This record gives sequence, C-alpha cells and structure tokens, in this order.
Amino acid sequence: MLRITDSVFIADWELSENFSRSSGPGGQNVNKVETAVELRFEADRSPHLTPAVKARLKRLAGRRWTTEGAIVIRAEETRSQARNRELAQERLVELIRQALVAPKRRIATKPTLGSQRRRLAAKSIRGEVKSLRGKIEGEE
Repeated sequence: MLRITDSVFIADWELSENFSRSSGPGGQNVNKVETAVELRFEADRSPHLTPAVKARLKRLAGRRWTTEGAIVIRAEETRSQARNRELAQERLVELIRQALVAPKRRIATKPTLGSQRRRLAAKSIRGEVKSLRGKIEGEE
C-alpha cells in the first residue's frame, strides 16, 4: 500500500511494475542488469480518488496518461533497481498530491471608477498626440 496523505492511499492491486534494461552509459551493468522501472498506476479504476481528482490528475499527467486510464512513470536514473523503484513511486505520489489540491475559484472584480477615468484620460492624451502627427493643412 502506498500512502499519499492521511486519508488517501493506493492499494497494491492498482500498481504494477515492469523492469527493463536502462539506456545510456554504464558499461556491462547496463547490458546485463534490468534496473529501469516502469510503474503503472490504474488511475481511472482507482476507488480511492474522486472524479475531480482524476480529471486534474489526467491533465497533470499529460503524455504519461494512457488511453486505458493508467499513468505510466519510467525511472532509470540510477544503477540500483530498488532506488529506481523508490524514485518512480515518489514521482507518482507527488503527482497525486498536486492533483489533490483543488484550484481556487477566481472571483471576478470590476475596475474602480478612478482606474477607468485614468485609462480614458491616457487614451485621449495618446489620441491627441497621434492626431498632431498628421500633415499641416493650409501652408502651401
């Protein structure tokens, strides 16, 4: 079981891990040891997340969200399989914690009367400056 917050946790059946060989430098270790971790979380089927959290999670996950409704996180930074597993789980927990925070609703406000008057005064001054740039009539 993976604990996200005090009230939210993920059951083991929702997570699956696949191991594969890492890419990049590392010599023989890369060629023979499967240290890269691909963590798959069945987010769409999770009973512990509300629909609003799932929608925010889908938006935050981006390309990592699959068509089946799962989140796939790949970690291959270190030479240790256990450390890569921890990194993948930490990324998943952080992603879910971000999705749990509901955005504040914006309260629409009106501009003040003084700010409207200042804006209109600045516009009229600017228009007057531009009108004075034209050709002068009558002196030929």
